[in-house]
Amino acid sequence: MRVTSFEVTGPLLFTPEPHFDARGFFTRTFDAQIAADHGLHPASFIQDSQSRSARGVIRGMHGRSGAGEGKMVRCARGAILDVLVDIRAGSATFGQRVGARLDDETFAHLYVPPGFLHGFQVLGDVADVCYRIDRAHDPSEDLAVRYDDPDLAIDWPLPVGTMSARDLAAGTFAELRALLAVREQG
Repeated sequence: MRVTSFEVTGPLLFTPEPHFDARGFFTRTFDAQIAADHGLHPASFIQDSQSRSARGVIRGMHGRSGAGEGKMVRCARGAILDVLVDIRAGSATFGQRVGARLDDETFAHLYVPPGFLHGFQVLGDVADVCYRIDRAHDPSEDLAVRYDDPDLAIDWPLPVGTMSARDLAAGTFAELRALLAVREQG
């Protein structure tokens, strides 16, 4: 498995090496030792979730306050553009974003560390996205920024499909920065 880092420290892209033959393929989708070798704590992943979305759908940009949450994200069916934005207090790369294509051909996983907003757009007809998460969900810690916030300037590759009411009502990145600054002081 190849592990790639980004200019923004923290996120990691895990790309397995599948074996293809006349029957199809076999690939390891997670390896606890490789994750541990790169500073992750595999036993801390306590929840697996999955979403299915249609072409153009954007889910995000979501994050968690408090201790945040780490998650491994992969696209088990179809393809997505997965985008992260650094919202870690005091980070030299605060506000910077990274993106990766996740699909059912490369089987890559994106590790989203605590302190990042996360979102994705479906690139094909349908995508199943799987999440391995290291904390139980606490709705009181939910953070969200609009997918089209000009401060984020995310270049989504397709016209936007169906959006949830929650994502359409999300605040701005400026509002999130102000909220995080208040929490840091208090």
